[in-house]
Amino acid sequence: MLTRRAALLSVAVATMMLAAPAFADDLKLPRQKVDLVAPPFVHPHEQATKQGPKIMEFKLVIQEKKMVIDEKGTTMQAMTFNGSMPGPLMVVHEGDYVEVTLVNPATNTMPHNIDFHSATGALGGAALTLINPGEQVVLRWKATRTGVFVYHCAPGGPMIPWHVVSGMNGAVMVLPRDGLNEGHGHPLHYDKIYYIGEQDLYIPRDEKGNFKSYDSPGDAYADTEEVMRKLIPTHVVFNGKVGALTGKNALTANVGDNVLIVHSQANRDSRPHLIGGHGDYVWETGKFSNPPETGLETWFIRGGSAGAAMYKFLQPGIYAYVTHNLIEAADLGATAHFKVEGKWNDDLMTQVKAPAEIPSSPTN
Repeated sequence: MLTRRAALLSVAVATMMLAAPAFADDLKLPRQKVDLVAPPFVHPHEQATKQGPKIMEFKLVIQEKKMVIDEKGTTMQAMTFNGSMPGPLMVVHEGDYVEVTLVNPATNTMPHNIDFHSATGALGGAALTLINPGEQVVLRWKATRTGVFVYHCAPGGPMIPWHVVSGMNGAVMVLPRDGLNEGHGHPLHYDKIYYIGEQDLYIPRDEKGNFKSYDSPGDAYADTEEVMRKLIPTHVVFNGKVGALTGKNALTANVGDNVLIVHSQANRDSRPHLIGGHGDYVWETGKFSNPPETGLETWFIRGGSAGAAMYKFLQPGIYAYVTHNLIEAADLGATAHFKVEGKWNDDLMTQVKAPAEIPSSPTN
């Protein structure tokens, strides 16, 4: 009997034989090891470079763990890359080689792999990376296309959507070697960058309507699959939890900062909107080879993709960043906050008169 693992491994072996020169350890290029950080933050990187291509080394450790996803203490059996939802953003430049060590610790219970939407061939690498608990694999691919791209687990069949909506997704940003530009060759520079990964979650309920809790991912599978098939999420959140990017976790900036926001949604469509701000430059499809749109109020992220938007903050205060399906933003959790420090500009907005009682009509 041919199992899914055997089929994938046979594809992997055939692919590696055909592609042996590209994957042989004969690239005479410098190596750079990158220490990844948890979203919304992004590891240090150059926005533009005059150096030649490198082999960029990353390590992703798969963690299956219980995570709290809202203020009521609701939990889910998450499957993650490096322990966060979403997984870390990886930044390279066009022409670099991305070398990823994928680790599936023996303490996990599921086989996992990784599909890079930014890579070419072998199901985005999924056919070459399927590993059981206690195994690891090293994949290398060349960054030939610029932009922001989703990556996710894709172990086959109904396991694919389950692993994705259980947290196994993230993004890669491939920058042009000369950096971003506004579509006419004039360079753009960001002072800060944040990565927001949107997750649609499907938590089963018991007969009383309360959210259920499980001891392992496998225990949750059947019930979660039943909820998933109805296509109605119980939570829509940024970075794994209701309130993950609000209050004390709000994203920070100063008046005058150009902030690049990378937004991914591995499963459903989304409509990001910055309340009180705009998308000065928006790569709605996430691909830097296309000129950005300018001055957008709301933009569109297709399910299974990532986009990027840059905005220069002009006023201090709290800005809400939401998906502009406002039901999902207000009721299901898809809201983040930017806390911006600086001096208020009355020319842009001012309260001419404070709230007061409506004056009575003059008598004739």
